[in-house]
Amino acid sequence: MKDNYLFVVYYQSRLILICVHNLLLKGPPGAGKTLLARTLPSILPKLTFDEMVEVTKIYSIAGILGKEAMVNKRPFRAPHHTTSMVGLIGGGSNPKPGEITLAHRGVLFLDEFPEFPRIMLESLRQPIEDAVVSISRAKGKTTFPAKCMLVAAQNPCPCGYLGDKYHLCTCAPTQILKYQKKISGPLLDRIDIHIDVPAVKVEKLTEKETADIENSQQIRNRVQNARDIQIQRYKDKNITSNAELNNKTIKEFCQLSDACIDLLKLAVAKMNLSGRAYYRSIKLSRTIADLDGAEDIQPNHIAEALQYRPKNNQL
Repeated sequence: MKDNYLFVVYYQSRLILICVHNLLLKGPPGAGKTLLARTLPSILPKLTFDEMVEVTKIYSIAGILGKEAMVNKRPFRAPHHTTSMVGLIGGGSNPKPGEITLAHRGVLFLDEFPEFPRIMLESLRQPIEDAVVSISRAKGKTTFPAKCMLVAAQNPCPCGYLGDKYHLCTCAPTQILKYQKKISGPLLDRIDIHIDVPAVKVEKLTEKETADIENSQQIRNRVQNARDIQIQRYKDKNITSNAELNNKTIKEFCQLSDACIDLLKLAVAKMNLSGRAYYRSIKLSRTIADLDGAEDIQPNHIAEALQYRPKNNQL
């Protein structure tokens, strides 16, 4: 798609422009969740030469390199929820990379998130946290890279219309609870950005584009500028984005003022944030600050990052 029109109509703010941070889209059928996810590669920063080499090696090993000498576009992988564990994570008697590795330096899109078997979703926790997949077999241990952006999409309930103003939800409370419990708290805790995608109004589909709506290239330029800032900041750390920071490097590069710390303390108490969510919120606020062109993280950046935590967070 040349221009991600729905992308910009829904979210004039930066929340979807934040590259690499894991993302969950929740909304009714036909709201445009899949379209939003598929437009992401058009606004992500360009691959660096080192990233091209990494992705090309993976595709060569997997036998899907094709005729091109090098992969020069960020991968976008969208496996169906009926895929196997080996297909998603990798493995086999002669271990091969799975979809999460094939999405390295790109996007792994899991549509109908709760429809994936729970054991398969739980197997994502370690790769999301460590950015690698470790497969142990009798012959030895194999490690594949898995540094990708997880983008998941789901309905709020089995019928998809829970909370919708125009459609009646036909699900029983037990069905809704069972559906929502398919995604565990620890897995949700590893997702930085939780977005409710509203249903598309007919007026939005029929109205003409206005001059003040950004296209994909304009958005990508802003995202690329933020990524360039991060590459320069971490040039001595073998890190290319804020999402790759660990607890130690967060303390080194994400200095917080007393006002920011007080806001985070309040959020931990009111939102029941886990230690992981606490640090992920700081990393996300660092990215928001970069998109703002701010040298230091400000309280408004922290506040925006906290808005993207689950509203009913009980983690």
